Parts: sequence; structure tokens; C-alpha cells
Amino acid sequence: MSEIVRRVAERIRNLEIQGARNIAMAAISVLAEAAESSKARNREGFLRELLEAKEILFNTRETEPLMRNALRKILFEVKESRLTDPRELAGLVSSLSREFIKGLEASNRRIAEYGSKRIRSGYRVLTHCHSSTVVGILRRAREEGKDFEVLCTESRPRYQGRITARELLEEGIRTTMIVDSAVRNFMKTVDLVLVGADAITSEGNVVNKIGTSMIALVAYEARIPFYVASELLKFSPQTTYGEYEKIEERSGEEVWKDAPPGLIIRNPAFDVTRRDYIHGIICEEGIISPHTILEVVRRRYPWVLAVD
Repeated sequence: MSEIVRRVAERIRNLEIQGARNIAMAAISVLAEAAESSKARNREGFLRELLEAKEILFNTRETEPLMRNALRKILFEVKESRLTDPRELAGLVSSLSREFIKGLEASNRRIAEYGSKRIRSGYRVLTHCHSSTVVGILRRAREEGKDFEVLCTESRPRYQGRITARELLEEGIRTTMIVDSAVRNFMKTVDLVLVGADAITSEGNVVNKIGTSMIALVAYEARIPFYVASELLKFSPQTTYGEYEKIEERSGEEVWKDAPPGLIIRNPAFDVTRRDYIHGIICEEGIISPHTILEVVRRRYPWVLAVD
């Protein structure tokens, strides 16, 4: 089981699979595939293999609560079941995986529906990095016949903004790219800022691609609405118990491959945007205040706060 999982884990670690939703779907799909190929002879051995697979996937990225919540949910249901035959347990993992993916797709459609209501014809929307959830909202707004423009950042050093630009152009959406450091210069021309999220803390703060907090501060200064589009399952339950969501720091070679010897390069992948600068979180429950995130998660996904 572990070899199959390790291959996908390496792809996630190397950013060959990007985006929280894509990573979560890849992780639960490979878990189901690994379960089907398990050679375990009893329930205990099967559960041991599942836990090993979970740990391998958990250790790929420090900031991936959606993936972790997905795996937690599946393992929680498997442990709660009374099934003992490994074949039956593998079937349960597969059905739970399919059910979870369907749930994610349904959530994404609702988020697109709610988010598109915030976009009007004539708007210029600023976005940062790449978020399939944000692209879904913009696509929905375009399908509704709204004529608007998107301003997207390069999102250095990995240039994820190029992924966003290509996808928007394919949808026929007028798109302009700017360097990250030009955000303040263009903010006065923007009607709305819309970004995704990699994690949401119990306080309602948002962890996202490095540079997001800077954009939020500039939007706040310019009095431009700043919205975060995210599934509620990007909520990080550890933060409820006093822990901070870890900020992954990646290799300096992403910034400067042939840097002079002795040069220190810092390359944090994410930063934290305080809830005070967020107008609302666009999620499957609608558009909510970041201050209410814990209450909303507890109501919709109580198991998130109940499992390891």
C-alpha cells in the first residue's frame, strides 16, 4: 500500500499536483486505490496500513487541512464500522472516497453560485496565485453573461498566476497580469479582491499564498472589498486547541537557482491574513463573517472537531 501512496505523496511534495482541492482529491483517490491493493489479512493489519498511508500523505505539505480533513473523515468512518474483512473494508474506503469527492464538487458549485453574485458587469477583479475555487466563481459569473476583467499577479517564485491567467483566457475572460509588487499601484482601479485559501484558523484568519496578507492590507487601505473563497473543510482543527497553523518554507532554489555562495534566501510559501481585513468568506454555507467560522464548522462538520 505504502509504495502507491509514496508516489502520489512525492508528486504533491514537488508541486506536480497543486491546489488544495486537487491535492485532497489526489490523496483520497490514492488511498482508495491503495486500499484495494492491500494484502492485509485482517482488520488490524488493514487499519495499520491505512494509518501508515495517512501519515505519508500528511507529511507532504505542512499547510493542507483540506487533504487532512478528507483523510480524517474516511479513517474515522472506517474505524467506526464493524466490518472485519479487509475486502469489505477496502470497498468502504472506495465508497467513502467517492462520496467525499462528490461532496467537494457540490460545495464548489455552491461557492461558485454565491461568489458570482458579488461580481457585476464592468468590474475589475484582482486575484492572487491560483485557486480552482476562485476560477469557478469567475467562470460562473462569465456564464451568467457578466462582462468583467480580471487582474492576476504572477505569484512568484512558482508563477502560479500563469495557471490562473491561462484558465481565465480559455473561459473568454479579459485578463491582465501584473508583477506582485505592482499590486498597490493598481489597487485604486480594482472593484473587488478575490483570493482562495489553503487554511482557515479557528480565529477566522486565513493562510494563503505568500503575498496575500500584503494585498489584504493594500485593499483595506484603499477600501476595496477583500473576499476569500474556500470550502469550510479548509478549517484547521488544531488551531482550536491553541496550535498555530504551520507556514511551510520551501527551498531557496525556487527563488534563485544559481545564487552566489553564502547568500541566505528565505522562501515562505504562505502568510496569514487577519480576519479584520476580510469582508467575508465565500463558502458552501453562503458568505459568512470570518468571526463566525468556528460556529459554522461546528454546525456543518462537527466531526472535524471530534477526530484526531
